[in-house]
Amino acid sequence: MSSETATNPVTTEIIRNAFIAIAEDMNAALIRSAYTPIIYEGKDCAVGLLDEKGDVLGQSLGLPLFLGNLSLCVQIIAEEKGWDYYEEGDCILLNDSYIAGTHLNDITVIMPIFWRGERIGFATSRAHWLDVGAKDPATPTDATEIYQEGMRWPPTKVYRKGEPQTDILTFMKVNSRFGDALLGDLHAQIAAGRTGQKRMTELLDRFGLETVTAAKHDIFAQSERMEKEAIRAIADGEYFAEGMLDNDGLSDDPVPVKLKATVLGEEMELDLEGSSPQTIGGVNCGFTQTISAARVAFKLLINPERPVDGGTFKALTVKAPEGSIFRAQEPAACSWYFSSLGLLIDMVVKALSPALPERAAAAHYGDSMVTTFSGLDQRRDGEFFVSVEANCGGWGAWEGHDGQDCLINNVNGSFRDYPIELYEHRYPIKIRRYGIRTNSGGQGKYRGGNGCFREYEVEQDVALSLWFERSKTTAWGLRGGSAGMPPKVTITLADGEVDQSTLKVNARTVQAGSRILIETGGGGGFGNASQRPADLTKSDRQNHYTD
Repeated sequence: MSSETATNPVTTEIIRNAFIAIAEDMNAALIRSAYTPIIYEGKDCAVGLLDEKGDVLGQSLGLPLFLGNLSLCVQIIAEEKGWDYYEEGDCILLNDSYIAGTHLNDITVIMPIFWRGERIGFATSRAHWLDVGAKDPATPTDATEIYQEGMRWPPTKVYRKGEPQTDILTFMKVNSRFGDALLGDLHAQIAAGRTGQKRMTELLDRFGLETVTAAKHDIFAQSERMEKEAIRAIADGEYFAEGMLDNDGLSDDPVPVKLKATVLGEEMELDLEGSSPQTIGGVNCGFTQTISAARVAFKLLINPERPVDGGTFKALTVKAPEGSIFRAQEPAACSWYFSSLGLLIDMVVKALSPALPERAAAAHYGDSMVTTFSGLDQRRDGEFFVSVEANCGGWGAWEGHDGQDCLINNVNGSFRDYPIELYEHRYPIKIRRYGIRTNSGGQGKYRGGNGCFREYEVEQDVALSLWFERSKTTAWGLRGGSAGMPPKVTITLADGEVDQSTLKVNARTVQAGSRILIETGGGGGFGNASQRPADLTKSDRQNHYTD
């Protein structure tokens, strides 16, 4: 086959879209097969179709932070063990925070794809498992070292050349509070991988390896060229931003984050020198995940309409000091790694806003705002339950547009909150109120998005855990816009006592009849509020976005 035929632009576009379609099929297989609602309802998962060197061919909608580093995990393992480590029929499991970057609940599954005896790619996925044997159910908010956060797996072959490693699988099952569901979710990820294997080999059977490879190189080259052109259009220079987390969950000390973005020609560097050393509490992450967050921020500004592939991010360099919250070392706790990364993403946009005023948005509410309940469900003969829920909030406004109301935060992408009907069916908890938090978005010519409120009433004694962030560095405005409101939690105990001082807590017992009202933050406004058109102000009041 001639090179001209192999790189026919029509064929290249067909193959480009086939890569994405394969990833979408993988994601559908995972969600439909999953055992726990955090995956099949919350969609706390992502998949990636990679080439033989671990570069991205296609990916589905999913959590941006997961999509950013599945390829890095494959490449890191190959650097350590060699590419021959990946054998036909293998299924490799990984959750080590210092390799994958995230917390131990996020499980990476890697399955090599072979065609006619040659390794031609990988079908990969990552999903949040409800419980991996931490000291407390789900994800403890007060862990001080990684050993308290659950089972930690380096790259481990749970299937070897197609054969299940039953001793490993049994060990995993008995070390989780939901062992059957754990294995069920694992096999849902395996089903996603097998779907990717099947679809990819069908694509190669149709077009042949030469044509698919030529198309891949064209796709990668186009992405790299477009990216460098976009960076060249930014004025060379150094751009800065800084912020802080409220605390690390254990102390009251703020956790500083500092960023320097350097643009030089067609290259960009993001340097986190000066950010906090790793903390005792779990706001640390492995460097792989920091790279992923930086890529999310970069993609928000640089060709955001183009899908990510192996040619993307070639012009981006990320640096973080060893032993910092962004490049944590053992035994740092990493359960709540995403808090600093959500702040980092906003800061990259803020730093570059003077150079990209037409693209930069004000900050969003910035964190997952997690509520967790656990206990023995008296409706089901004392069956143990855990509910874990991220909550939506307000996004920042930008030139020409109000911020989005009640949208999940930027690290979570396609994550969904649970439908009330499903929630009340599965757990001994009622949701009494749920709606838009009026006035929580920052004011401006364009209004910041509003957060939400959600009120739970527990029907029996339960353990409550909370992780709410960004009450000190709230969602800032840009170009004269005001900041959004911070988050707020009101706990009204069954005896009438009211607590409004708690944003983070681990496994606090609350009695039947207690109510927990969570209110998430709003996004920052954009521009001077005095310039907001009167008809928009009237509409805001009519829709109860503002008073």
